[in-house]
Amino acid sequence: MRISAKADYAVRALLELAAAESPPLKRDEIAGAQAIPVKFLESILAELKHGGIVQSQRGADGGYWLARAPEEITVAEVMRVVEGPLASVREQRPEDLEYTGSAEHLKDVWVALRANMRDVLENATLADIVANHLPREIRQMTDQPESWVSH
Repeated sequence: MRISAKADYAVRALLELAAAESPPLKRDEIAGAQAIPVKFLESILAELKHGGIVQSQRGADGGYWLARAPEEITVAEVMRVVEGPLASVREQRPEDLEYTGSAEHLKDVWVALRANMRDVLENATLADIVANHLPREIRQMTDQPESWVSH
């Protein structure tokens, strides 16, 4: 799975908002804290606002804040807002694919991959990450030394 810079930046920006002691935060504060290019962040924040994840206010006292509690916002939701479906094959949903011959059961692999991504991304909230309190199932995966080895 490839996680785009856009998705990574979106989650990191939201983690800044989730961890903020006194929101709202200015765009430049978020960008500086996470080393995100300001113009790119501006575009991402607009998408997150349109997706109902953040709210904003203009002016000297303005900035951005989470539209809901960080316990209610999952990484999966953020990724869907900025990237679309979690798993697609050639821009199609895995269950809509039809393969023949020796590839007939490949659809099952793509559906299983999506299910595993959901297990992680839909169960990790912004609050979990900020507090370093990931669900047990996720922590068990990261506790495996093999998880940290690139292949």
